[in-house]
Amino acid sequence: MVKAVVGDETQLNLAEDRLSQSGLTSQVGLVIGKLSSSLDRGFVYDLVPTPPNDAGEPACSLIETTTAATFKDDKKKGSKSKSQPADSSTLAIDRDWVAEHARQVSRMLVGGMNVVGIYVWISDSSFKNSTITLCQTVKGVAEAAPIQETDYDKRLLIHISYSPRRWTCRNCILSSNITSSSIRPCDFKMGRVLSLLQTFKCTYNFKLSLPICQENTSKSSTLSAILRHGISVHAKELRNAIALIDGNLVVNEEPCSNEGLHEVELLLPFMKNTQAEACSQKDAVGVLIFSGSVCSFAYLNPKEPVSQAIADIKDDIIRSLQSRLDIICDEADEDPGPIGEDDREAIQPSEKPVSRLILCLLRKTCSLAFPRRLFIPWLAGTFICDYLQPSETPEVLKDHCVELMSMEALADASTILQPEVEAPPMVAKSFWNVGVPGHSASSFSVEKSRRIDTSGALSSTGNIKSINFKMLGAFFFLILSIFVGFLLLKRS
Repeated sequence: MVKAVVGDETQLNLAEDRLSQSGLTSQVGLVIGKLSSSLDRGFVYDLVPTPPNDAGEPACSLIETTTAATFKDDKKKGSKSKSQPADSSTLAIDRDWVAEHARQVSRMLVGGMNVVGIYVWISDSSFKNSTITLCQTVKGVAEAAPIQETDYDKRLLIHISYSPRRWTCRNCILSSNITSSSIRPCDFKMGRVLSLLQTFKCTYNFKLSLPICQENTSKSSTLSAILRHGISVHAKELRNAIALIDGNLVVNEEPCSNEGLHEVELLLPFMKNTQAEACSQKDAVGVLIFSGSVCSFAYLNPKEPVSQAIADIKDDIIRSLQSRLDIICDEADEDPGPIGEDDREAIQPSEKPVSRLILCLLRKTCSLAFPRRLFIPWLAGTFICDYLQPSETPEVLKDHCVELMSMEALADASTILQPEVEAPPMVAKSFWNVGVPGHSASSFSVEKSRRIDTSGALSSTGNIKSINFKMLGAFFFLILSIFVGFLLLKRS
């Protein structure tokens, strides 16, 4: 539980002015910031309102709960109070829509930035009547946009009251049983936050060798499932990577005192391919080589140790890979299921999402293009990111920023950074050909760090013929050597 929260004064004052001028009686949105376990503090960078849903309805609204029966009961009791009845309105929130907003916004955040909770713009009395609903909304947001680096089971709930006008912040405890005691107050103040952040950048080159095992036709053998498992395993290996900042080895927990952009290099220790060992050669029908480069940014508060920047960089790399795979899978959600063995000959690869292909049954060549990452200028010199499909142009990012992040439309697309465009090209090839009766082995690779190609390997019959020819040639060479040696020995 964070003991104190500091919000960026410039951005929060702008948010308050926007709300006060809107004329709205209620609004809900996301809190973008960071929960620092080392400092036991929370930092708020900005408040992002949740847009209307697909039907054009707002994400929240006030509901008057006072009924006519209540007034009849008061009249029967002979109440003579001249005071006006208390505000009994409660807040109704489209929790699923707010959670979906949090899921999509979390993809656009880089290292050191997370969806750390929600904010709400309502009166004090309405807030008190809606604590359970607000806690349930916070829980849904936390599940949709988890914070991977920290083990926090709490998020922030910021209340901006317009009657009377004031800000309050609370810790919301995430549990299966939400009660009124699930929120607890914490100190909140405004100050300089965004302008003090230090910037760290890393270009991470990776190469994952993921074996394709012979197993029953199931979702666990699809391309997306194998990639998802491989990324999660690599995340554990990446935690052990040694880091260099500006060429210097990171060995202490001291804060980083130097300003400017800091270049980070990650060095993975030499280790065995545990994924390949888990699948024996007898069960393997091929290998998926997933390789390329990921550009990553992370932002650090000057009071945090420099090791936190390294942890944020590592978390951002894994989150970026997972986000790209999620985008591909989201586009294939309307597909009824994976391609089975009976369907693979009749259905062309272009008619089915590649992410649903069952790799151990695949015999035809196909390809899957991964989105590339771009960086958009955000606040006080910081960047957020978005992902671009091969068929899209950077112009489509403008709509994403306006709708999801409540940003003004970008006037100049040239300000968007595209560092992954210069990623080194990777040659598509197979390096492990394994014959299995009844199936063709498959091999996979990434071209230019974003394209996965599949191609059939050599058949087992061709391998056997080649091996037999080589063995026969070696046998005749051995017999000839013995014969020549015998003749030389006889002459001497």
